[in-house]
Formats: sequence, structure tokens, C-alpha cells
Amino acid sequence: MIMVLVIIFVLFIASLGRSLGLHDSYAKLLLKLFEFCQRKIEKAERRDEEDDDPDGEPGETANSCNSVISREVKLVPDPCPEGGEPQQNSVLSRDQKEFRLEDIFDFVKTGVEAVIEDEVTMRFAAEELPAWNLLTRTNKNYQYISFRVTCIWGIGFFLRYVILFPLRVCITFLGVCWLLLFTFIVGCFPDSRFKRWLYWHGSILCFRVFACACSAVVTYHNRENRAVNGGICVANHTSPIDVVILANDNSYALVGQSHGGFLGVLQSGLGRATSHIWFERGEVRDRELVQKRLKGHVQDENKLPILIFPEGTCINNTSVMMFKKGSFEVGGTIYPVAIKYDPRFGDAFWDSSKQSYMQYLVMMLTSWALVCDVWYLPPMTRKSSESAVEFANRVKAEIAKKGGLVDLMWDGQLKRIKVKQEWIAKQQKEYSKRLKVE
Repeated sequence: MIMVLVIIFVLFIASLGRSLGLHDSYAKLLLKLFEFCQRKIEKAERRDEEDDDPDGEPGETANSCNSVISREVKLVPDPCPEGGEPQQNSVLSRDQKEFRLEDIFDFVKTGVEAVIEDEVTMRFAAEELPAWNLLTRTNKNYQYISFRVTCIWGIGFFLRYVILFPLRVCITFLGVCWLLLFTFIVGCFPDSRFKRWLYWHGSILCFRVFACACSAVVTYHNRENRAVNGGICVANHTSPIDVVILANDNSYALVGQSHGGFLGVLQSGLGRATSHIWFERGEVRDRELVQKRLKGHVQDENKLPILIFPEGTCINNTSVMMFKKGSFEVGGTIYPVAIKYDPRFGDAFWDSSKQSYMQYLVMMLTSWALVCDVWYLPPMTRKSSESAVEFANRVKAEIAKKGGLVDLMWDGQLKRIKVKQEWIAKQQKEYSKRLKVE
């Protein structure tokens, strides 16, 4: 009975978009616990190092950089899939007249670095943390480093799996039921101003319930720049929960890949209530149809702003990868959004090649919380002298800069497909120019 009353109270507060400050206090308490445990870990590591090598140099602590290698020379230019000229970053001179054997050493070094840790593959792995967050899914075995840390970890495990997880599952289940019921009711109304008003308010309420189920603590910046009807909202993509985070503050028409299972049920429900665009990945006819529907959508000011993730796949919260040009050819105003999650409270990245959505959902519901910042950037329009690719890169650069993310030109689909042959040919051409004897 107490559980039911708690759920009802939580849902009521969430539906109003209000907060009692409990989530913020909860996040601050967790940070203090993380700091305490980190001090204990560092103290234990220093003690172990002194025991192993009393006369040696102090080793790296848990706060050291997680990167395996540090690149000083970048010989391979960033890919330019649309025919642009690659940037020159090599230390080798293009005016060199004589070939020397040692010229290949930098290329060999760069190749070995790419084999050990290339800058693309590492974007599809869980983001490493400089400090442990009491989750065994990150730095393992730290829970046994001291008695106090073990006790705190055990209490946290009990809190997350025995108390929070059942509560969050119940809230998620009620949220799904409410969403399906709501979209069914709204779908029965003819298209009108009242239907659009009803969907706008109802959809925000539904997604606030989902955000509550994840214990989301979201800070929105520059809300005056939110997308309006007839516009296109583009954002970097870390997780399907990105939709929940953004739709918690505004109502959108969604564009994305068709899914089965749990996500497919939600897509079907949303499609009944308003105009969303779902497509099958890799089907040319589908993409042409999506392009036409997008153009028709942005020309109708009565329709909700479109929410698109131009990367086309989830990246691990450290970078922004190549934006597909399709959504930038449609026309209209682009409303960029940068989303940055705080990884200390849980890893928001969904590795769809290794996890089903239900596995990912369980991982999120058993994390400490979902803490993130959302920046609404000023609207942007395509310049007359600008191609769709250049416009997409300009928008991507602004999102990366605002979110503190690495701006990469590589296609995120490389986690599913091999490198295109034309990209390989460009690298070979670049090598031949640098090593050619004139």
C-alpha cells in the first residue's frame, strides 16, 4: 500500500513538471560518496605501491588519463566523404625531393596506434571514468579495497536493486500504459487545433513520467531557443533516452529507424496520435520517401517540430560523429541541441550491437540516476553558398563545441559496416603524394 501511494505521489509531481528537490539532494549525496570512496581507493593504491616498490616512482592513480596512447603526429587526414579536400596534418614536407627510409617511421607508428586504439572504435565502447562510481559494471573489484568501501557498495547495491529498481519498473510500466491509452484516445480525434493541443500537453506528461522512472536530473539551458512548429531539431545521439530527455521539455514529431519489441510498441502508439516518420535502415526507397515526407512536414506550420539524430547511431557521450546530409537538404530552420550526460551516475550509452533494448533498459533502471545537461543553441539556416554537407558540418561543430564533445568526421555506421573503398583510396592517394620522389 505504501509503495502504491509513493508511486502515485511521484507520478503526480512528475506530471506537473515540478520537483521537491529530492533528486538534486540525492545527486549531491552520491557525489560526496564517490569522493569519499575515491580517497579510500587512492590511499589503498599508494599503500600497495609503497609495499611493492618502496624506492620507486609513484604510479598512476585512478584519476590518470584512460587513453592507451597519446598521439603527437596525425598523418592520416580526416575523411571527406563528399569529395572535399582532406586537411593536411603531417609533419612531413610536401616539397621533399628525396625519399629516405626513416620517412616511413611516422606512418608505421600511426598504423600501430590505430591498431591499438583507433579513434573510431573507442567511441562505441562504454566511456571510462577517472573515478569509480560504485558500479561494478565500470572499474571492477574496487568494492573490496577496504571495509568501509565494501559496506557503502553493499548498501548501494541493495538500494538500487531492491528498492529503486522495482519502483522504477512500476513507474515505467504505468508510463507505457498511460502512453498507449493516451495515444489511442488522441488517435480517435480528427485532425484539429484541439487534437494538436491535447497531444502537445499529453505527450510531455508521458515523457515526464519516463524521465521520473530513470531518476532524471536534467538542466536545460537557453530554453528560448527551443524548436517551434515547422522547424527541425537536430541533436547528438547517445541513447534512445535522448528522446525522453528532449520530449520532457517540448513536443516533437519523431524521425527514426523502425524497431521491433518494446520500442516497436511505443512507435506504434505514437504513430496513431500524430505524424511521425519511421523507416527501415538501408532501403533506398524508404529514404526517398522519408525525404519527401520531411519536406512536406517542415512546410506545414501546424505540425510539430521534427526531432532528428543525424548521426544515425548511438555514440558513447564523448564525441559527435558525421551528420548525414539528408535532414540538411530539406530546407527550413535547424534548431541544434547539445546533450551531455554525467557518466559518474551511470553510463547512458546504448551499444545496440551487443545489447538488446530490454538489457539496456535494465541497466539504466539499476543505475544511480540519469544526470545530464541540455543546451538549446540559436537557430541556424543554410547559407546560399553552402552545400548540405558543409551546413551539416557547421551545425555539428557548434553542437560539439557547446557540449564539450570531440568533433569527428567519421561515419558512425562504421561500427556496423566496413570502411568504404573510396575512403581507403583517398588515404592511399595521400600516402603516395607524401612519399613520391620528384
